[in-house]
Amino acid sequence: MIDTSRPPLASLSFDIVSDFRQLTAYPFMVHALAAGTIVAITAGVVGWFMVLRRESFAGHTLSVMSFPGAAGALLIGVPAAAGYFVFSGAAALLIGLAGSASRRHRGEESAVTGAVQAFGLACGFVFLTLYQGVLANYEDLLFGSFLGVTVGQVRLLAVVGVLTVASIVLIGRPLLFASVHEDVARARGVPVRALSIGYLVILGLAVGATAQVTGALLVFALLVAPAATAQTITPRIGASLLLTVALALTTTWLALALAYFYDDPVGFYLTTIAFVLYVVARGARGLIDRRAGQRRPLVSSNGIQFMTRGTG
Repeated sequence: MIDTSRPPLASLSFDIVSDFRQLTAYPFMVHALAAGTIVAITAGVVGWFMVLRRESFAGHTLSVMSFPGAAGALLIGVPAAAGYFVFSGAAALLIGLAGSASRRHRGEESAVTGAVQAFGLACGFVFLTLYQGVLANYEDLLFGSFLGVTVGQVRLLAVVGVLTVASIVLIGRPLLFASVHEDVARARGVPVRALSIGYLVILGLAVGATAQVTGALLVFALLVAPAATAQTITPRIGASLLLTVALALTTTWLALALAYFYDDPVGFYLTTIAFVLYVVARGARGLIDRRAGQRRPLVSSNGIQFMTRGTG
């Protein structure tokens, strides 16, 4: 049996050493921090490309698909993690095959994505209705929980995280080329369609892993907010990617710590911190641009803008 109780006098003291000792006093919290670290790195790397490729709607749909996946897994008596990965991966493959013949046909792709999302939500409610067992704290499926994370779950997340990041490293250069200059990449012989489908499957796996900490409805915050914040701060590819991971880690660690000390849902803190960081970054960028007196947008062929300060 996993001991998920907090130390009786756990309280935030703003003494870093003391707070860290309290935070790691029980094994379940150590496991949660390890899982959160893996999830943050995975979501940061994959989410950076998602924002760059303007596929946030697809990312949101895949996060929603985690809900029917977990509910269906409980219905047939298998671990919820299996449902997260199977449903998110299957939905990603379906969206990729049906809607990615060309990223120029955004209307068709959005329609397919929306239809998949609606079907997934319907399945989730049906699975919950059919489930005859006692489903305690089913809201954790939607909004996440750091309680009861096991060593087995951490190991599974580590394997999925390594495979996901390794896949991104493997296809990163052609994926970046196809994301920024699709027509040129296709003309140069880059397999744009295969890359798009492959990336969506990788995104589905990342969603399945992230949902186990954030819940099905809040995966989107960790996938999109750090990447959007980082791309607002700097247009440099390497720096932006590293900053995305750093922001995702900071957001996750702070959210877990606050949820531990104040006994509130981890998803609330995660989304709030991520949103505040994004608002601050956007506000700072606006001030810098106004002081520079000139904004010179570098616009890629797919409409993404990286803002750079003018020199005039």
